[in-house]
Amino acid sequence: MGRDAFHFDWLTALLLLGIGSFGLFILLTIDRYLFSQQLVYLVAASIILVVVSKIDRAILWWFAPVGYIIAILLVLLPFFGPSIRGSHRWIFVGGVQLLQPSEIIKPLLLLAFARTMASFSPRNIRNVPLLMIVFIIPFLLVFRQPDLGTSLVYGGMWLTMLVASGVSIILLGAASGGMALLAPMLWQLLAAYQKARITTFLNPALDPRGAGYNAVQAVIAVGSGQFFGRGLGRGTQSHLRFLPEFHTDFIFATLVEELGFLGGVALLLCYAFLLWRIIAPLVRGRVQDIFHFAYAVGLFAMLLVQIFINAGMNMGIIPVTGITLPFVSYGGSSLLSIAISFGILWSLAREKRVGVIAIH
Repeated sequence: MGRDAFHFDWLTALLLLGIGSFGLFILLTIDRYLFSQQLVYLVAASIILVVVSKIDRAILWWFAPVGYIIAILLVLLPFFGPSIRGSHRWIFVGGVQLLQPSEIIKPLLLLAFARTMASFSPRNIRNVPLLMIVFIIPFLLVFRQPDLGTSLVYGGMWLTMLVASGVSIILLGAASGGMALLAPMLWQLLAAYQKARITTFLNPALDPRGAGYNAVQAVIAVGSGQFFGRGLGRGTQSHLRFLPEFHTDFIFATLVEELGFLGGVALLLCYAFLLWRIIAPLVRGRVQDIFHFAYAVGLFAMLLVQIFINAGMNMGIIPVTGITLPFVSYGGSSLLSIAISFGILWSLAREKRVGVIAIH
């Protein structure tokens, strides 16, 4: 084992804590109870990250299919509980929202997708149907909750892992063409409120007090922050509750209103550096294990898609969909999910010399 047994990526850990601090500062100015809860979640996530990073790679390889089954069972449970605003996304215990399975299962799916692609290479076209089945089951279950934002994250990370693992570009192009032809059918599968969000995105004036309200208020909050921001605790949109979900889906708008353009850019630069820390070993050719390679690419895509969707909808450049900003939005499920994801990544990096499956 040697020194590798004590591998710990301090720079990435400091980046995660720095990003988490953005959310903590904003929550402190808005709601001290939310701040206290988030601080507890952040401490718990930090401990879990360290514990998971010490797990041997062989155990992760063995656990991947078991984790996939657990993920499917977890994402099924909300359908047997009460709905919130027409959605089944939470597991309730004693009437309390305990866990959001679609968030917590992300590292389990990353692990399962990575092992499947390491065992059944997408370079062989005969393996592609199996890879699609492994993906489509959790994707459809989450889509039916309905949770369009999270299902898009699943799609983004799976597709990126598929490309990185060597799927035929011709096959990918043909599939993309087929999806384009099926677009009218896919439109019919969307819930009424999801269709409304898309149409009001194209023209917010259609329903500024209804479906377009969230987008309009978010853009007002971002714009009112200007260059330097109104100052911590002085954001009117969030403090006067004009901005909905100011502590979760729209926390980026809350942050920019108080810290301005500079604060928003600082956060995005931290994210860019974090993403580079994930992808740098792959770019430099230091990872020859397809299991590790596919997992790292999937984690990179997962975070990138979440950041792009959340920041984009807060700025009014893409339609509104419910999705958290990684390590900044309030919520234990999201924090624990990302902590586990990075713990697994560090475990794979620590065991990179053991039992590798080479990339050909």
